[in-house]
Amino acid sequence: MTTIDPEFENSQAREARKARIFSRINTADKWFSVIGLAWVTPILRAAAGDNPKAQLKEIWRLFCVPLLAILAFLMLWATLAPKVQTSLGAIPGPGAVWTEAVNLHEDAVRKAEREAVFYERVAERNERLIAEGRGDEVKDIGYTGAPSYYDQIWTSIFTVFFGFLIASLVAIPLGILAGLSPIANAALNPLIQIFKPVSPLAWLPIVTMVVSAVYVTNDGLFAKSFLVSAITVTLCSLWPTLINTALGVASIDKDLVSVSRVLKMNTYTKITKLVLPSALPLIFTGLRLSLGVGWMVLIAAEMLAQNPGLGKFVWDEFQNGSSQSLAKIIVAVLTIGIIGFMLDRVMYALQSLFTFSNNR
Repeated sequence: MTTIDPEFENSQAREARKARIFSRINTADKWFSVIGLAWVTPILRAAAGDNPKAQLKEIWRLFCVPLLAILAFLMLWATLAPKVQTSLGAIPGPGAVWTEAVNLHEDAVRKAEREAVFYERVAERNERLIAEGRGDEVKDIGYTGAPSYYDQIWTSIFTVFFGFLIASLVAIPLGILAGLSPIANAALNPLIQIFKPVSPLAWLPIVTMVVSAVYVTNDGLFAKSFLVSAITVTLCSLWPTLINTALGVASIDKDLVSVSRVLKMNTYTKITKLVLPSALPLIFTGLRLSLGVGWMVLIAAEMLAQNPGLGKFVWDEFQNGSSQSLAKIIVAVLTIGIIGFMLDRVMYALQSLFTFSNNR
């Protein structure tokens, strides 16, 4: 009869439990990296007992160093800002900018409350008219107040995704065609080289005139200013996706291409089963670059097209020239930067779901 040491069994159970914990931490690490919280992983590993000294070094590198850099930037900003005078007074420091950010939030909350009261009154009016037998006078009246800061943020995000979607729908098929066909690549390459460097400020007048000539109705689904901004984003952001898609398709392993010929795949099957899966990492790299370019282009486009987004907010505050305008513009600049980072993380998350690329 064999006797089993209880301590050995407990030790094995502990090791198995520890292995499961680290397996879960490693799985979570991928998503922490996606959302920009890679520093959480060494904290969890240290808490689980994985070489605390090494994990402390990782915490220092991933969390403490960036935090100290941000604090140093804020201190430098607070120290130098009062010494720089502009036409609107001294550059506001972090405290003044934070105050304006809070004010913009409170203004948005008050605007939402006013809008809710307005729609409640409209509903009461319509119910009263129906009760009085005057249903033909019922109207669906929209709120016409000025958009809040949050409304302008969502307008910009919707506009950039609309333009980015159109750019992707154009660029990916053209990129696949250019990657598969040397003749198509030779035809598209000069057009790419000519139009890729064109500034959005050069495209904007052309787009404005075309939209004004073609989109003559004032009751359409989209406002003209929205279409001008979105199409400008499309024209400036499609090139990275087109170039990277063509490069990804052209870089497919020649052995795979030979296998597709042996199997006598038709064009559709070849593209869906072979080309796209192989080229996806580079396609997503192009999409991330395109979305970043589109977000930068959008702000300039909104300034000139007067689309009611963040670009128009910055322009209006610049024209306003009040003592709080500069602080509000800096709030918008920080908002633009943070949203740009979040958009890139969204694309990286999609890339992580659909590809095996580890590029960050």
